[in-house]
Amino acid sequence: MKKLLMLTVAVATLSTMAIAGGLEVGEGVGAFYVKDVTGPAAGTKLCYRCRYGQKPVVSIFARNMDDNVASLVKSVDGVVAKNQSKDMAAFVVLLSDSPESTEADLKKVAQSKGITSTPLTTFDGVTGPSSYKISKDAEVTVMMWVGGKLKVNEELKASDLSAEKINSIVGKTGTILN
Repeated sequence: MKKLLMLTVAVATLSTMAIAGGLEVGEGVGAFYVKDVTGPAAGTKLCYRCRYGQKPVVSIFARNMDDNVASLVKSVDGVVAKNQSKDMAAFVVLLSDSPESTEADLKKVAQSKGITSTPLTTFDGVTGPSSYKISKDAEVTVMMWVGGKLKVNEELKASDLSAEKINSIVGKTGTILN
């Protein structure tokens, strides 16, 4: 019985570690380039990490823009709009091996969800910027930083984005707002 209990605990621990990885809280976030699809620099390549500098930032890395991810983005977009006076910013990075083929879908999502304060961008490659160490098992990675230092790193499956989980993630924006 004890062996079964220990095995169950070990399996549970390993399953929660499956998505563990990525940047550690407190680490600096580096520069990387994306193609802006819906933001103020639509159609160009730029570094939003560089553009936003020391501001409080939410970045969402996703491998697919499904309804759950779009709901998360819409919720974050609302927080950004309410915190313009605190210079809060956000951007979404769709990780793709064929980023050009996803641009029309991103534009549709932005329009249908009314996402206006959070640029939707693409990154050429599903692994993301190497310095960010995005877990290959994470479908969605939410990072929040201020002053260039990581404060929040959530890696999860898109199916885990329930209304409660989205509210929990959005609630963590308080860690980057001064």
